[in-house]
Amino acid sequence: MPESTGLWLTQEAYNKLSEELANLKGPVRDEITRRIAAARDEGDLKENGGYHAAREEQGKNEARIRELTEKLRLAQVGTPPDDGVVEPGMLVSAVVAGKDMTFLLGSREIADTTDVQVFSPTSPLGEAILNKKVGDSTSYEAPNGKQIPVEIKDAKPF
Repeated sequence: MPESTGLWLTQEAYNKLSEELANLKGPVRDEITRRIAAARDEGDLKENGGYHAAREEQGKNEARIRELTEKLRLAQVGTPPDDGVVEPGMLVSAVVAGKDMTFLLGSREIADTTDVQVFSPTSPLGEAILNKKVGDSTSYEAPNGKQIPVEIKDAKPF
């Protein structure tokens, strides 16, 4: 998996995002356009709350469309290699601050499709363990400034 993307998705998460994108580009976009046209027909746009609300919603919808399009373009779908290296898409077992934890290193989009706790590769913990190997020890800085020790026990494809 190319290190630069950092976005690994299960097929289920990829399909879910693809469906959301299709909905936003189709029915949602059409409904917003209809509401803008109806508000425009009411006359004075300066004091038309419905028009301004619909335009704001349109901007948010278009931003989400751009975001999803880019995520789906960059996404790696499937299973990362089973080489013991921590990377997105791996189920990681580690001792974090003295406690055993098992979690998935991946994007928040995966969190909606699994019961396993998900940490982003860009989170403090994710950045600390990214590209580490089974048996490696590292640490990351907590928001309070304290160093949190981490020991990688296992890393397997999710």
